[in-house]
Amino acid sequence: MSLPSLPSQSASQFCANTPLFRTLLCLILTSVLLSCSSEESIATSDSGDVGGSEQGSIEQNNEVGIQLRAVSTKSWLVTGGDVLVEVSFAASFNSSQLVMSLNGSDITGNFTETAATTLQALLTDLPEGNSTLVAQLSGTQLNESLILTSYPLSGPIISGPHEQPYVCQTEQFVTVAGDTLGIALDANCTIPTRVDYVYWSTLDEVFKPLLLAAETSLPEDVGLITVIDQVDQPYIVRVETGTANRAVYEIAMLHNPLNGSSSLDPWNRSPYWNNKLVYTHGGGCRAGWHQQGDRTGGVMRRGLFEQGYALTSATLNVFGQNCNDLLASETHIMVKEHFIEHYGEPDYTIATGASGGSYQSHQTADNYPGVFDGIIVSSSFPDVTTATIFTLADARLLHNYFSTIDVETFTQEQQRAVSGFGVWESIANLSRGAARLDPLYNIETPLEEQGGEISIPALTDELYSRANPGGLRATVYDHTINVYGTIANPVATTQQLAQRPLDNVGVQYGLLALNKSAITAQQFLDLNQGIGGFDRDMNHVPERHRADSQASKRAIESGRVLFGGAGLASTPVIDYRTYNDHREGGDCLLYTSPSPRDRG
Repeated sequence: MSLPSLPSQSASQFCANTPLFRTLLCLILTSVLLSCSSEESIATSDSGDVGGSEQGSIEQNNEVGIQLRAVSTKSWLVTGGDVLVEVSFAASFNSSQLVMSLNGSDITGNFTETAATTLQALLTDLPEGNSTLVAQLSGTQLNESLILTSYPLSGPIISGPHEQPYVCQTEQFVTVAGDTLGIALDANCTIPTRVDYVYWSTLDEVFKPLLLAAETSLPEDVGLITVIDQVDQPYIVRVETGTANRAVYEIAMLHNPLNGSSSLDPWNRSPYWNNKLVYTHGGGCRAGWHQQGDRTGGVMRRGLFEQGYALTSATLNVFGQNCNDLLASETHIMVKEHFIEHYGEPDYTIATGASGGSYQSHQTADNYPGVFDGIIVSSSFPDVTTATIFTLADARLLHNYFSTIDVETFTQEQQRAVSGFGVWESIANLSRGAARLDPLYNIETPLEEQGGEISIPALTDELYSRANPGGLRATVYDHTINVYGTIANPVATTQQLAQRPLDNVGVQYGLLALNKSAITAQQFLDLNQGIGGFDRDMNHVPERHRADSQASKRAIESGRVLFGGAGLASTPVIDYRTYNDHREGGDCLLYTSPSPRDRG
């Protein structure tokens, strides 16, 4: 797996004190200003830009040239055998001269003219592996070719071998029409793609199915919606549900099938779509492995529909169902590709989400430029590897020290000062969040102590435990083992453990509290001598835990640790937030305070 190299500075644009949906307008203006002021800052290198169109090898301003591009994705990242492609040529020629072939077969008739010198086609049924698309202008020596590399719709393309076992949840997934998706067709959790129309009922104030076969006129209780400040339209939403990358995806946009065609494609678009796309996300992490998930980040957003946006999301973009940002990015790439192939290329794509949704928005925007053109995030974290894991692990160490090793020396206020949190209760609350690192937590901890969560219940008997040392290790690191690499399991010789970039060697806990005279020098020395670390099973041990060097290197080089200077350097960012650090009872889900690793 080859991941893009990462350049230098980060540039975030903020539009403060504006409601969420109105910030989208602010983002548009920000994007325009950025693109006008610094065209050279836009990332378009082949190694990084995987989110959209791809230019052929002939310069666009070459008046005697012909140009091919893959519109829906990079030519080497095609999935499912489908790809939207475009050919353009100089104005001195005409489309009657154009001859198109795919793997030696003439496909000229498949192309639709979208402008005087531009044609597009949705190519289907490409075999897995390489195919060659060739464009020629008859009567000339001009020709151009493009290699298209196709992968299975179930993936993977960049995330490495599929995680096994993997629990399909199509039978638990409930569509907007109120149905379940039924039993998956195969081990990759595939289901037939379906399209549902629902309308907002003014009578019951819920979405109801619009049955096209039975309806010749709109139901009496259909609600109205004002779209892009135009006259009220029937509030009818078209929702496509399908599978890609072993995830369930949803695509939603306003469309009235009783007022025109119910069939949409890149050249026949809904009149209520503004040609812009929003990708939504869900948060969480603790149960995010070995499962497909039964919900997306949500695509039924009236405020966005009123502005004409289309929305999409997928189950592997909910971190509570998939706590692996690389797999989430791969899903972004594949779902956006499918959207473009069936609805057309959006003017821009905005990612939005909170907490785990902010991880995904930041990391995909930075590591894979072109997938997202702007992000709107809240409860923000740069990445799961450093911004959350280190803090949660340190909170567990501190909680263990203050509650079992030194239970009398430190007052509650001194403990809070050492932790760096806004309130003392956050130490214990965030300590529980370290469950995502603990392979034993979900098996050996009572359910009520887990906040009602349990990882992959269908695989409970297969999970790692002291009695089953070769079982599934439900941790962030093991879920991302394709990135971090492996080490041998000294107990179960047939099993490989994930390397981990977790380290507290040399950390001076409470240094800032010492420098502020909140604790004594003796307390500082005792704390750092006695705090210890964790073994591979997150058991407390006297020694500090040391990162596996290869894991730390891979975390940095692959983008698991956010760099910020690649795609994000030219991506507008709107970050709106509420601060929970001083919440009564402590913060248990989010934090915005400094890390407990105060370095003075």
